[in-house]
Amino acid sequence: MDVAILHPHVPPDAPLDDQDTLVQVQAVREALEQLGHGVRSIAFTLDLAALRRDLLAARPHIAFNLAESLGGADALQYVPPALLDTLGVRYTGCPTEAVFQTTHKLLAKQILSLAGLPTPAWTPSHLSVPHSSVLPSPGLAPPCILKAVWEHASCGLDDGNVILQGDASVVAGRLAEFAARSGRPCFAEQFVEGREFNLAILEGPRGPELLRPAEIDFAAFPPGKPRIVGHRAKWVAGSFEFDHTPRRFDFPDQDRPLLARLGDLALACWRQFGLRGYARVDFRVDSRHEPWILEINTNPCLAPDAGFAAALARSGIPYPQAIQRILDAAGGFTERS
Repeated sequence: MDVAILHPHVPPDAPLDDQDTLVQVQAVREALEQLGHGVRSIAFTLDLAALRRDLLAARPHIAFNLAESLGGADALQYVPPALLDTLGVRYTGCPTEAVFQTTHKLLAKQILSLAGLPTPAWTPSHLSVPHSSVLPSPGLAPPCILKAVWEHASCGLDDGNVILQGDASVVAGRLAEFAARSGRPCFAEQFVEGREFNLAILEGPRGPELLRPAEIDFAAFPPGKPRIVGHRAKWVAGSFEFDHTPRRFDFPDQDRPLLARLGDLALACWRQFGLRGYARVDFRVDSRHEPWILEINTNPCLAPDAGFAAALARSGIPYPQAIQRILDAAGGFTERS
């Protein structure tokens, strides 16, 4: 099968989180070649007419969609799959609608709330416009965490985003400052003190399969330091946060009911948003062992050192086999070489 790996153009001076795209491209390319597929890469920019021409010229059987942003904006992540839709080109991963709904974190939270799925309370900045009849929580008080509506990969997230003291007026003031500084829509979310889990999902012949759940281990964090996976934890090698937020996949027997509940909620998200191929759902769990859905990631990182690959390994699924399953979920099995 002729597969085109679709990914954002990455300039030489790009930050590490953008350069990580090229690591994914190489890993996916090697897996596809090992599987016997023909592979080419198509890097795109905001010049969508050029991307359209490249796709029409390449005429791939399927596009392997690694579009995490467009022109440096996560808000436009849904545009490349939308273009593929209009061209009638099959592509891996989640459909356009699911990408848009989950990338817009407030829209995702509103859909979760309407479906009766637990997500922390929130209040938007004045730049953020509600998209449904589910109203945000007015006068949100600490503990809270400030987040961007569109940006992912912990962009702009650090300890200073967590508000532990004060009242609702403090949160409102800090949120206004954060919105003015970033110039982009943002919101305050109730900060769930507790544990953090990621559940990766991979589609198979019998539907979505839950991979081994992972927990972020904050045991080395000193008292008073917010237990979050911020930008430094993900991208600044050698920092305290990077070195002290390992994943763990082994759990005591008493966690089995909690893990089963997390799995049920992750699959509920899969169904609610119409996900496809592969995805990841992030959770916090409070002191009462109640889980809260933070985000649904429709395009989780496929780099060999990232969480999805680690979950595959702990689930006994070889990386190339997972790549083929992602192709199959998009209909690639009909053209497999």
